Amino acid sequence: MTLRAFTQSDYERLINWIDSDELNYQWGGPTFDFPLNAHQISQHCAQPDVWPFMFSVSGESAGYAELVKTSEDHFRICRVFIAKPFRGQGIANQMLCQLIQLATSEYRADALSLAVFEHNTAAKRCYESLGFVVTARESGMRSFRDESWVLLRMEKSLLSSD
Repeated sequence: MTLRAFTQSDYERLINWIDSDELNYQWGGPTFDFPLNAHQISQHCAQPDVWPFMFSVSGESAGYAELVKTSEDHFRICRVFIAKPFRGQGIANQMLCQLIQLATSEYRADALSLAVFEHNTAAKRCYESLGFVVTARESGMRSFRDESWVLLRMEKSLLSSD
């Protein structure tokens, strides 16, 4: 299982994974229009503080995630996605463990944050199992098809508590 840089050759796979407008919004929030396309992905990934990654299991692409630099020592984990055939197997946990390790060792992050929709209980449980804690609950800020989606802000300190 390996985390590697997301490249242009991965665009079509990600586009095929994000196959509905609801999934597109859950994955990308208001950043991307549905249907997702290579132009949107290219523009997004070209931003200097966005580092996208693909996670492979036995040589097969299984997931996607991003690190977004918000300050010298703080990064956000964004747009986490696990392909349908790999869900329910703990793949997200393994992918995120590698991403957290990378943020710590390569980018010298002291803290990570993320946002997850409250109704995405599997993702929330995964993040909590990795030590993320809810720091804010935002309602009335995001909606899909006139239904308000509550957004949870979560954080994890990477500083050792020696």
